[in-house]
Amino acid sequence: MTRFRLTIEYDGRPFMGWQRQPHGPSVQQAIEDAIRAITQEDVAVHAAGRTDAGVHALAMVAHVDIARPIAPLRLADGINAKLRPLPVAILGADVVEDDFHARFSCIGRRYVYRIANRRAPLALEAGRAWRVSVVLYADEMNKAAQVLVGNHDFTTFRSVHCQSESPVKTLDRLTVRRLGETIEIEAAARSFLHHQVRSMVGCLELVGRGKWTKADLKAALDAKDRAALGFNAPPDGLYFAEALYPGD
Repeated sequence: MTRFRLTIEYDGRPFMGWQRQPHGPSVQQAIEDAIRAITQEDVAVHAAGRTDAGVHALAMVAHVDIARPIAPLRLADGINAKLRPLPVAILGADVVEDDFHARFSCIGRRYVYRIANRRAPLALEAGRAWRVSVVLYADEMNKAAQVLVGNHDFTTFRSVHCQSESPVKTLDRLTVRRLGETIEIEAAARSFLHHQVRSMVGCLELVGRGKWTKADLKAALDAKDRAALGFNAPPDGLYFAEALYPGD
């Protein structure tokens, strides 16, 4: 039995999310079905994170155990061939030690959220960015974002369906910058609560348009109450960008 580490890119729009589920297509199911077609083995693919419906990945990391002897490059090429025409691609496959676990060995995760700050509708990036037509002030958003950095009770920014044992998380980095008409928000932490990034982005958007201040954002955090949330940003602009492991 060989354990492979996979690096995966996908467009989340056709899927109900990463995790296999009975009521719709998932990225996990698509990859497991592709591996089964190549190896004739029933496999389970474990990922570093579980993205929601419509959320994308630039470099999701997953692992899978395969009994059949197969070279990493051949495995990656084979999966990609079986995945067509779905918008999922294996960017890389590597043999790893048996104690490597995509989720439990992960020591850091990074998400990127993209806001298209323009009046015109999106012709090329519809579903891949959140279009906000009013002018957003990225500098004010970035200043306000710093109140969320550090170890906090993030109950306000936590989905009611979150399965995490504790709402307390340590946010290592939260930055906002403007690149032309695009506002890019980057969040880094060891782990996140369900909907945490989208909830933080939704509140930062209120700051950017002048409806909230930095003090309002801190008050929402301190409330430790989901009712204090501004709103959840849509999944369109959210990307799982990176998973970090010891030795990387």
